[in-house]
Amino acid sequence: MTEGTILSTIDGAVATLTFHNPDRHNAMSLAMWREAAITLQALAAEDAVRVVILTGAGGKSFVSGADISKFESERSTEVGVASYAEATELLAQTLLNYSKPTIAMIRGYCIGGGVNIAVCCDLRVCDEKSRFAVPAAKLGLGYGYVHIQRLQDLVGPQFALEILLTARQFDAGEAKQMGLVNRIVADAEIETYVRGVADTIAANAPLTIRTAKRIVRELLEDAGDRDLGACELLVRQCFESEDYQEGRRAFMEKRKPVFKGS
Repeated sequence: MTEGTILSTIDGAVATLTFHNPDRHNAMSLAMWREAAITLQALAAEDAVRVVILTGAGGKSFVSGADISKFESERSTEVGVASYAEATELLAQTLLNYSKPTIAMIRGYCIGGGVNIAVCCDLRVCDEKSRFAVPAAKLGLGYGYVHIQRLQDLVGPQFALEILLTARQFDAGEAKQMGLVNRIVADAEIETYVRGVADTIAANAPLTIRTAKRIVRELLEDAGDRDLGACELLVRQCFESEDYQEGRRAFMEKRKPVFKGS
């Protein structure tokens, strides 16, 4: 059985990051958490990339959580638990502060750490067979403040509590009702659908998208912690950009704009 890894490809303006450990339903080892953050940082540095899709290998799982077979070697000591938490939080922060839009394309199981990853993406699209759960209460794990806060910010306290207290699996319809996913798409159509969404976003003005992402992020902070100055600066940069001029000209000329991100 091979060790899990992270794969990445670039196709035009869209990059795809794949969690690759299909023998274990793409369960995450410590090395995979670290590698995923490094891979995302590398894709952020690619000027041609405007959108990143995150998905799981094999079509049966997005990420099925932590690789429990490695708990004894990776999470059985205080130092090990701390190192693991540091790696998972690095990936979360990389996604939350990412300069480019991210889409979680979810097929099959999205469990535990998989939910944590998906919650940190900008959009979440799943297939009809997807199953979601945070089974910490069945494993005796301590589920941290930041993880619960992010989940609650997305689905609200009533559904966050239902997810955490029951630790049961929810189907795609329930996930959509909770607000955990944006869309449910048939498995045969999900790749085409997600690529279409990614292409649509990639064709839009990068500076405007960057600004929207930052402002939504700030709105999730407590009012006293929001950096309104940074938000105002980003908005001003949009109006001062060549892309704003291009957008106006394209509208008047009744053509599609070609944005450069400057």
